[in-house]
Amino acid sequence: MTASGLPTSPDDDIRWLSTADAADRLGITPRTLYRFIDEGQVAAYRFGRVIRLKATDVDGFIDNCRIEPGTLEHLYPDSGTQTSTTETSITESSGT
Repeated sequence: MTASGLPTSPDDDIRWLSTADAADRLGITPRTLYRFIDEGQVAAYRFGRVIRLKATDVDGFIDNCRIEPGTLEHLYPDSGTQTSTTETSITESSGT
């Protein structure tokens, strides 16, 4: 308990971030952050006209956005099944 009689808890040490600070931490624009908040992807709190985010919530959002290895194969061509036109031209011109 504190001197005022209020119980202490781990939540007493909340570190609040402004939307600008949270956007900087995430490397996105404030507009994108507001969209994430509106979509419920990251929690935010309104205190009057001010919106704040818990640093722990932002860190959790970062952790949830982690890309698992092997999930991006659709973004790059499989070099084993496709031959580029450059490789084909070189092979044809060399006579092999």
